[in-house]
Amino acid sequence: MPTTPLRKDEGRIAALRHAPRTRLLPVWRGTVLVTTDAPGIATLRHDVELPAALGTDGGDAIFLGLVHDVAHFAVPVGALGDDDRATLATRATTLEGDPLAATFEDLRLVGPTLPANEGALLAYARGLVYWQDNTRFCERCGHPLASANGGHVRRCANPDGEHVTFPRTDPAVIMRVVHDAQDGTPARCLLGRSAAWPTGVFSTLAGFVEPGESLEQAVSREVFEESGIETTDVRYVASQPWPFPRSIMLGFEAVATTTAITVDPTELADARWFTRDELRTFGNWGDERFALQLPRPDSIARLLIDRWIAAG
Repeated sequence: MPTTPLRKDEGRIAALRHAPRTRLLPVWRGTVLVTTDAPGIATLRHDVELPAALGTDGGDAIFLGLVHDVAHFAVPVGALGDDDRATLATRATTLEGDPLAATFEDLRLVGPTLPANEGALLAYARGLVYWQDNTRFCERCGHPLASANGGHVRRCANPDGEHVTFPRTDPAVIMRVVHDAQDGTPARCLLGRSAAWPTGVFSTLAGFVEPGESLEQAVSREVFEESGIETTDVRYVASQPWPFPRSIMLGFEAVATTTAITVDPTELADARWFTRDELRTFGNWGDERFALQLPRPDSIARLLIDRWIAAG
């Protein structure tokens, strides 16, 4: 990844942008350019030459870094309409001039089929493009913002007091809540489902951290607000970047001290306790052969659930 001095070197960034080996990652309204040569397998397209006639010459390109000494840039193309977006996908060629049968796809769907390093690169590109697209005016004075530092800074045009804005990440907690076995009752895991999810999908609870609270406090508050369950022994497990649009998921485990569920209908459609044996019968999200389904295997929610299942 780039160092800060390289980002600040405008001449070097401009030279890298137009270097013959430079790779471009077009991002259109949160979707990324891939090809699908085989069912269920996506290929990242960063060996792309963009048609200049569509205004995609990369004037606002964001420098992502050097991968094996090759510069990579994210190119925001969200200003294109549906027709021009489709034209871009069909007219884009490789740097060698070969046509690409490419499409713009949701990273959440194609990400699991990509190698981890490519998925991470696209997540980085998507997050920075979202930030740039939605940070156009100064939060202090309302003057327009312009890109600087290779697209990693937005600088205010106000001559009376320059203000700079940096990319932001919203912390969100996601937690696996367990009630330990006692009095003949097996250990159980609390899962909930959003009304927006497909029928039968259950996952761990989650929510954003509020100002002035610790991560542990956020875990207990969110669980109680969504399900009425009280918790203790909140412990950090792992994290996952989640640029949908600009979050990082901070994974925790917690122990329930109560069991009576009271669902907040504005937060969840349902919440239930499940044993390990019950969870082992679940399918994966999208597998309609199963009435009940768990989150996708590449998600931190699934990591938290699988850790608990494996421990029993």
